[in-house]
Amino acid sequence: LRLGVKRRGCNGLSFTMNYVEDTEEDKKKTKLDEKVFCDNGVVVYVDPSALFNIVGTVMDWEETELSAEFTFNNPNATGECGCGESFSVES
Repeated sequence: LRLGVKRRGCNGLSFTMNYVEDTEEDKKKTKLDEKVFCDNGVVVYVDPSALFNIVGTVMDWEETELSAEFTFNNPNATGECGCGESFSVES
């Protein structure tokens, strides 16, 4: 799994998540990424350009009767949109 941040949404930044496969193309993309090794064996690659916006963020998987989704608790976020899809950080 590769985690990044893109400029979009009503508050400026939004998380991106992409699958990483064991291919030469993906190995080139993730060469400079920060690697986070989870207890369950999953490796999360963090795009270096996103690192300062998401350092300290806790990512979790939550399931309710209405949804199943990744959630992010970002201590750097200074604002979020009403739907929770985008966030802002102060420079």
